[in-house]
Amino acid sequence: MTAKIIDGVAVSGAIRKEIAEHVARLRERGVTPGLAVIMVGNNAASAVYVRNKMRACAEVGIQSFKYEFTADTPQEKVLSLIGELNERDDIHGILVQLPLPPHYSISQILQTISADKDVDGFHLYNVGGLVVGDTVFPPCTPYGVVKLLEHEGIEIEGKNVVVVGASNIVGKPMALMLMQRDATVCICHAKTRDLAQFTILADILVVAAGKPKLILPQMVRTGAVVIDVGINRLPSGQLVGDTDFEGLLEKASYITPVPGGVGPMTVTMLLYNTAESAERTLARAQGKVPAHA
Repeated sequence: MTAKIIDGVAVSGAIRKEIAEHVARLRERGVTPGLAVIMVGNNAASAVYVRNKMRACAEVGIQSFKYEFTADTPQEKVLSLIGELNERDDIHGILVQLPLPPHYSISQILQTISADKDVDGFHLYNVGGLVVGDTVFPPCTPYGVVKLLEHEGIEIEGKNVVVVGASNIVGKPMALMLMQRDATVCICHAKTRDLAQFTILADILVVAAGKPKLILPQMVRTGAVVIDVGINRLPSGQLVGDTDFEGLLEKASYITPVPGGVGPMTVTMLLYNTAESAERTLARAQGKVPAHA
């Protein structure tokens, strides 16, 4: 068996084409989707991510607005800006690039963003909505994983899914989104004993632990679908995921590469959520959709 490599770049490109068409229709109806990006400090990696997000916005016709603050900026100043952006009609999505300086309260920053503009999917309303199935915007990375599975026609209902990694950004929402699709889900984390006894049971294995080559071939069932969300830079400079990609090629049925797998989907789903937010704005104006917190 040789695994089919899931091409996240190609899937992302197809979805971005659909987003561009959606944005064009919104423009014809008098609404240009707008995304505000806030960055605090001079984190080099964050600067690259922000630049990539704004470039992606331009590609699909979304207008982007960048707000930069020095690391010593008082948190109240950023909170004040978010409050202003919440009220602006030309802003449909607000994103605060993480990480933030140590003296900032991440939870307070994220909860200040209106749930109706929280296109990252981190607001408590959106996170809680994953439990009851009423989320305005799903978190972008798990949403991207679901889209990859759907694109490949991989059945989720009734499957045993193991998620390795229990972060609030990927692991936990990933598990909840797959439960909504009637998978049987197990979450493993740093304190899990004998990780292999869980991973070997997975029909679909999603790994988001941040440890290179954590998952070896002997830990994976033959024919399993392996989704590698991890991205790690080795001392050599090489980017690798959390799995032994080469070793799993002869054991998995499907596998995502790193880079070029899940990564491109994260930004794409951010664009998708922003366009959807603009659509919801029109619907709210017509009284079809209620506003949230």
